[in-house]
Amino acid sequence: MKQAKKLVIGLAVLLVLAVVVLANALVVTRQNEYTVVRQFGEVVDVNNTPGISFKIPLIQTVSKLPNTVLLYDLPISDVITEDKKTMVADSFALWKIEDPRLFIQTLNGSVSNAESRLSTIVYNSMKNIISSRTQTDVISGRDGELAADIRNGVGDTLEQYGIRLIAVETKHLDLPDDNKEAVYQRMISERSNIAASYTAQGESEAQKIRSETDREVQVMRSEAEAQAEILIAEGEAEYMKILSAAYSDPAKAEFYSFVRALDAAKASLASGGNTLILSSDSPLAQIFYNAE
Repeated sequence: MKQAKKLVIGLAVLLVLAVVVLANALVVTRQNEYTVVRQFGEVVDVNNTPGISFKIPLIQTVSKLPNTVLLYDLPISDVITEDKKTMVADSFALWKIEDPRLFIQTLNGSVSNAESRLSTIVYNSMKNIISSRTQTDVISGRDGELAADIRNGVGDTLEQYGIRLIAVETKHLDLPDDNKEAVYQRMISERSNIAASYTAQGESEAQKIRSETDREVQVMRSEAEAQAEILIAEGEAEYMKILSAAYSDPAKAEFYSFVRALDAAKASLASGGNTLILSSDSPLAQIFYNAE
């Protein structure tokens, strides 16, 4: 019984040791991480394939590094433009560990060390890019051009640390509070001057259009009046021609005189009177005398 009991205890101890050794030998690698295996402090394996692998218990150790895009919020800092204007920059960088072995060799596998290098290198690029532009150009370049130039300014500098810089973006790029109001007032004044210039140009162009229109109207009116004079003259000439033809024929002349006399009598009676007084030598009276 004692021997059987000792055997059971020994088997239990061996089983526990086996479980401990097996648990110490298993290495689980997740999708968003690198598994770094070290032996006596030296990196012997880096695994980025999700799943289970093995290491030598007690001899090899395991550490993890992120295998995903990381965001580093750079410290807020002052930058000076080409025209010597101070601006406050608040930006961030997106980066990723591309070569874990090189990352460990150069930065001791420390994310904080990597962020320190990122801060220095990205800030230097930002300072150089902004210092080569005027304040107006910096503000107008916020549509992505400025960020792209800062990223290009970094180049492949971070590759020596096993890091890939994905992007640099500015969250906030503004004026210091102590001179912000003065700059805003100057910008408002400049925009007002531009607006006044556009207004003056518009008024000048409008005056030119009005003058040209008035001139064209005057020309058209003069041409119309000249044409009217021609038509009046032609009408009067035609009238005289018809009148001459009428008086040249005695029969027509007598009838024409009669019609003219009737028209004159009608015009005299148009005021409402019913009495027509004529002198004996009046053409109208002569017509009536001849009628008798």
